[in-house]
Amino acid sequence: MTGNIFQNKKITTIYGWGMFIIFLFVMMFAALVIYEEYNDFDREVVIIRKNYIKEQKKTVSFDTNRVINYIQYRYNNKRDTRSEETLKNEVINTIEHLYGRQNGTGYIFIYDFNGTNLSDPLHLDNQGKNLIDFRDPNGIYVIRDLIDISQEKEGGFVSYVWKKPGTGEPSSKISYAKAFKPWGWMIGTGIYLDEVEKLIDVQKRALKERLIKYMMEIFSLTVILFGIGLTGLGIINHLIGKEINAFSSFFKKASTTHTTIDEEQIHLSEFRKMVKYINEMVNTIHRRKENLKEINVELEKRVESKTRDLSEQNRLLEKEKEFSVSLVKAQDSFIKHSIHEINTPLAVIMMHIDIRKMKFGEDKYMSKIEAASKMIANIYDDLSYMVKKDRFVYEKEWLYFSTFLKGRIAFFEDIAKGNRHTIVAEIEEGIKIHFSDIELQRIIDNNLSNAIKYANKGTDIHVSLKKEKRRTVLAFLTYSKQIADTDKIFEPFHQEEELQSGFGLGLEIVHSICKKENVQLDVSSDASVTIFRYTFINFA
Repeated sequence: MTGNIFQNKKITTIYGWGMFIIFLFVMMFAALVIYEEYNDFDREVVIIRKNYIKEQKKTVSFDTNRVINYIQYRYNNKRDTRSEETLKNEVINTIEHLYGRQNGTGYIFIYDFNGTNLSDPLHLDNQGKNLIDFRDPNGIYVIRDLIDISQEKEGGFVSYVWKKPGTGEPSSKISYAKAFKPWGWMIGTGIYLDEVEKLIDVQKRALKERLIKYMMEIFSLTVILFGIGLTGLGIINHLIGKEINAFSSFFKKASTTHTTIDEEQIHLSEFRKMVKYINEMVNTIHRRKENLKEINVELEKRVESKTRDLSEQNRLLEKEKEFSVSLVKAQDSFIKHSIHEINTPLAVIMMHIDIRKMKFGEDKYMSKIEAASKMIANIYDDLSYMVKKDRFVYEKEWLYFSTFLKGRIAFFEDIAKGNRHTIVAEIEEGIKIHFSDIELQRIIDNNLSNAIKYANKGTDIHVSLKKEKRRTVLAFLTYSKQIADTDKIFEPFHQEEELQSGFGLGLEIVHSICKKENVQLDVSSDASVTIFRYTFINFA
C-alpha cells in the first residue's frame, strides 16, 4: 500500500508527505488532549454528582429521622392524655409549620400505608387522595415504592421524577422514607437534583475556555515546528539527492553488466556502510543466477510428487468423512427408533399392572414392579425430550402449578414407598405459571427421581411450593450425603454415585430448561441436607 502511494514520486514529494503525516500526528495529539480533558471532566461530573447526592441523602435522612423522633416523643408522652386522632392532627400541624426551605424544598410528606396522603404542605390538592397507583413519567410507582422501603428497619431512598415547587416542571428527585409503625405512617422528605446540574454547567464553561487555550498553544507550536522542519528537510534533501543519483547510476549499469560501486563516489557515512553489502549482493546474484535453472528443475519435480500425494490423501479423507456422516445418521436413527419401540411395551406393562391391582389388590412384588416401571417411564421421557428438544418447540400455556405438582408427587409415591421414603408436600394452593407442561414435568420428575435414589434410606423427602413476593419458589429437600461439586452434577452423563442406575442425563436436562426459561437454580448441600431450589418469575 505504501509503495503504491509513493510510486513515481520525487524525494521532495515524499518529504512533503512526511511533514503532512507529522502534522496529522500533532493534530491527533491535540485531539487526544481534548479527549482526555473531556474524559477527566466526565469523571469529575460523576464525582460531583455522587458527592452532591451523598450529602443530600445525609440531609434528608437526618430531617426525616428527626421528625420520626419527634413523633415518637409525642406518642410516648401524650397518647394517654389525648385521643389518637387529636394527637395525630397536632403532630401533622406542627410538622407542616416547622419544615421547609426558601426554595420550596425540604418539606415533610406523610402517607398512610394504604397510600392516602395525610400531609403535603406544598401540594394541598393531594391531601386525602390515595396515590398508591401514581406513576412518574418513567413508570415508577412513587408512593408504593416509598411505603415499601419505609418499612425496612432503617428506611431507604427512592429516586423518581416529581413536580418541583416554584417552577411547576417535572424534576429528578431523591427522597428518604421511614415508617412510624404504631400509626401506620410513611414519613419522608426529599431533595431535587437540578442544583447539581447548575454546578456541572459552571464546570463545562471552564472546560471550554481551557480547551480553547490549549488549542491556541498547540497551533502556535505546530506552525513554528513546521517551519523549522521544512528548512531542515530542504537542506537534507539536497545532500541526499546527490547520493541517490550516484546509486541510481550504479544500478542502471548493474542491471546489464557485472559491475560494483566505487566507494569514493559516496560521501555520507550512512550510505557508505551500504556499499559493501550492495557489492556483495551483486556478486551473490551473479553466482546464484547460474544455479537457478537447476533449482527450478528440481523444484518442479518435487511439486509434481507432492501434488500426487495430496490427491491421494484428499481421496482417503473424503471417504472417511462420508463414513463418519453415515455412522452418525445411523446412530441417530437407532436412538429415535429405540425410544419409539420402548414406549409401546412400557405402556402395556403399566396398563396390566393397573388391571392386576384392580383384580387382586396391592402386594409388595407388584409395587416394586410398578415402581421400576415408573422409573423406566421417567428415563424414557428424558430420552424422548433429549431427542426432540432441538427439533420441536414446546409451547407455553397457563398451568395450575399447585395441581400439576400434586399429580407428579402422586405418580412417584409408590416408587418412594418401595425405597422406604415418604414424600412430605407443603404446597400453597392456587399458584399458576406460564410454562410448557412437558418441560415443567422434566424439572419435577428428575428432582423427585434423584431424591428417591440418593436420599438416606428411611428418611422423608420434602417438597414445597410457595409464593415469595412476585416469584414462585419450588424446593426439594433430602437428607443425603454431601454433593462434592454442585456445578459438576449438571454435566451430561455425570452420576454422583456410580452404583446408582440411570444415564446421568436428568439434571443436565433440568439445567438446560432453567437456562432457556430464565429459571433461577440454586443448590446447597452439606453433610446432612441437600436442597434444590427453583425460582420462577412469571406467575399469575
